[in-house]
Amino acid sequence: MAMISRTRHQCLNLLTAACLALGSGHSAVAAEAVTSWKLNAWEPPFDYSRRPTVIDYQPVAKAAKPWRICASYPHLKDSYWVSVNYGMVEQARSAGVKLTVVEAGGYPNLERQIEQIRTCSANADALIVGTVSYEGLTPTIREIAKRMPVIAAVNDIDDAGIAAKSGVSWEEMGQSIGAYLARLHPTGSMPVSVAWFPGPKGAGWVKFVEAGFRGALEHSSANIAAVKWGDTGVEIQLLLIEELLEANPDIDYIVGSAPTADAAVSILRAQGRANHVQILADYFTHGTFREINRGKVVAAPTDSPPLQGRIAIDQAIRAIEGTLRYRHVGPPVEVIDRTNVQSLDLERSLAPAWFKPTFEVQ
Repeated sequence: MAMISRTRHQCLNLLTAACLALGSGHSAVAAEAVTSWKLNAWEPPFDYSRRPTVIDYQPVAKAAKPWRICASYPHLKDSYWVSVNYGMVEQARSAGVKLTVVEAGGYPNLERQIEQIRTCSANADALIVGTVSYEGLTPTIREIAKRMPVIAAVNDIDDAGIAAKSGVSWEEMGQSIGAYLARLHPTGSMPVSVAWFPGPKGAGWVKFVEAGFRGALEHSSANIAAVKWGDTGVEIQLLLIEELLEANPDIDYIVGSAPTADAAVSILRAQGRANHVQILADYFTHGTFREINRGKVVAAPTDSPPLQGRIAIDQAIRAIEGTLRYRHVGPPVEVIDRTNVQSLDLERSLAPAWFKPTFEVQ
């Protein structure tokens, strides 16, 4: 156990150093103002089983008033939600609205998120929710929706009380990385063993990414040999990976969240196993961008978190002002690997290195 603890601390140090290196070397700059975004739109809304229509979505240039918007996130523990935060902050400033951000601290904290959105929405004109639970917030949202529009952002949620949704199909996210793995190991090829890290049970996106990933592997030689559930904090993921590697030393792939991939890169390097286990992530962050460039992570799908944040702010403004036309839109999903990482539009997928989590826009 002492050796495991030392390994974990080595990995955390390596992750910290790598993040600092990215911060000093990543030179993403704010994009110029756009007149439209190329998005997917679902009609009827909130039904991912239907094929979306591609639209040119035009955001509001300036809000009619400096509306007060409350946004609630599950956490800000990884750069994915920091990137969502960046998009919201930039769009709020551009449109001239006020923004207050709260974060629940992790997916187990349903009661904390409920308390936060009740408090935050008391002095708001609209509420944006990135939920910790698919159904756990429904009674609270129904209550708040009687007073103001409620916008769902990123994580899927029960539709009751929701005025609009900015998001992508998380089943498509899971399917896209599962299909990528299936193409590497089609049916009839040499079997490979996969350790699957879906995320925290009960979170609004996990059951969908799980269904998509498993469905995509049905016609492949990849076999899920172990499943490890847990919150997406790096410390927890390090513990889960240590347990996995001790129990399944012959695993071929680790597949899971972006923090899972970050943790796996560090722990495999610390244990001298980086050449024996390959890594894929089911969403895209600064860490996966860096490690795909370095050849340490094979691939990850991007769903453009900053753009989703921008969309949610625009939907909130339109819902308040009565100009909401598209109730359910989101960016297209694109799998990133070494063949296309250099051509990636960073502004759509990652917050720039200079951005820090921001909780108030006045």
